[in-house]
Amino acid sequence: MPMCGGLTDVKQADEEVQKICDAMKPLAEQKTGRNFEVFTAESYKTQLVAGTNYFIKVHVGGGEYVHLRVYKKLPAYGGTLQLTRLQHPKSQHDTIAYF
Repeated sequence: MPMCGGLTDVKQADEEVQKICDAMKPLAEQKTGRNFEVFTAESYKTQLVAGTNYFIKVHVGGGEYVHLRVYKKLPAYGGTLQLTRLQHPKSQHDTIAYF
């Protein structure tokens, strides 16, 4: 069980995490001023807060990656998603860390 406030170990991205990335793609493109042909979630960590922070490594083509921090509100508050931070450019070898 993850400790509240701490990051989990890295996990391989699954369908749920890819759906989060798909929803965040237009916002990531807006923040970076780029259009990404590829936007594939590779791995992620989560942090339990009053909701969940997702720290996601996303492949955006070639050897390029971005790291997203996405906040998912608790279901009682609508369960909506918010792109709170983005790190770009990143590489395949950059580890996911709190940002």
